[in-house]
Amino acid sequence: MSHVIVVDDNDTNLLLLRHILQRLEGVTVDTFADPQLALAWCAEQEPDLVLLDYMMPEMDGLEFMRRFFALPQRQDVPVVMVTADTERDVRHLALQQGARDFLTKPVDKVELTVRVRNLLALRKSSQQLANRAAWLMEEVKLATAEIRAREKEAILRLSRAAEYRDPETGAHLLRMSAYTRLIARQLGLPQSEQEMLQEAAPMHDIGKVGIPDAILLKPGRLTEPEMAIMRQHPLFGHEILNGSVSPLLQCAAVVALSHHEKYDGSGYPHGLCGEDIPLWGRIVAVADVFDALTSSRPYKPAWPLEKARHYLESNKGSHFDPACVEALFALWPEVMNIRQQYADEQELFSMPQTPPGAPYA
Repeated sequence: MSHVIVVDDNDTNLLLLRHILQRLEGVTVDTFADPQLALAWCAEQEPDLVLLDYMMPEMDGLEFMRRFFALPQRQDVPVVMVTADTERDVRHLALQQGARDFLTKPVDKVELTVRVRNLLALRKSSQQLANRAAWLMEEVKLATAEIRAREKEAILRLSRAAEYRDPETGAHLLRMSAYTRLIARQLGLPQSEQEMLQEAAPMHDIGKVGIPDAILLKPGRLTEPEMAIMRQHPLFGHEILNGSVSPLLQCAAVVALSHHEKYDGSGYPHGLCGEDIPLWGRIVAVADVFDALTSSRPYKPAWPLEKARHYLESNKGSHFDPACVEALFALWPEVMNIRQQYADEQELFSMPQTPPGAPYA
């Protein structure tokens, strides 16, 4: 059902126009002699077409149009202005303000009927297109969310595959990725980037799947040649993840390659320094080391929190980006909440015992 309103201060015109329009199938009509009352009605309900007289004493048709189109979601409602044939300047102004059509006084019944029917048909088609577009947008949103969820699940499962070859608990990935998001938030990264980095962070050590068991699982300290091989795992991780069209996997590739770089240039694999290290890698480095220090491993007990804080503080500007360390400290209550929420499971992954001093991340 289409709803037409007629605004005219002349009662005779209102009666005539109502009589003509009510004969159109599927059309309801409301008439207003007072344009203020018409505007109040339009603020509460949305008409499908407005038939508007120009010559009204307290508010002319142009002013009515200006106020009408200023109402929320009324810009696409067609307005037909009724003017005298001599009022060309008025017509030009009405066109500039958004009038869709004109009728000339005295109104011709056939012309009125055809123009109203055509405009209502266009209005209906426009609404159907808008509804279709909204439906398609929602479908795309749902499909994108499903793809993102599958992508996230795949990353988590791949991360756990690497984790089975490393002496870490299942909660480590959850904690360090949550710390990663805290740091990113404190540094002012956009929320979408915070979420992406949190989801990508668990892939930081995926390259360890390429390290031989004799080195990765070796009890005791690694020799220099063995350490050189171990230090290739960021390159392996980057090779596994790089080249994807997925922004999430692209982020994970950057993290995998750069999270062992150190702020003073003494890290690996490329010896990058300061802000030459991607920010994502600098953030994950702090989150990963902090959780490794404060977590129990088969080869070491968990460090006390104050000792871990002191380690991070002492290594600002050498190992870690100072801004990333300060960002973590600034949200300390939330850090404690994450530790409580993702406490280590009772059963650790079964790994050979390694003495203190072995690589922790």
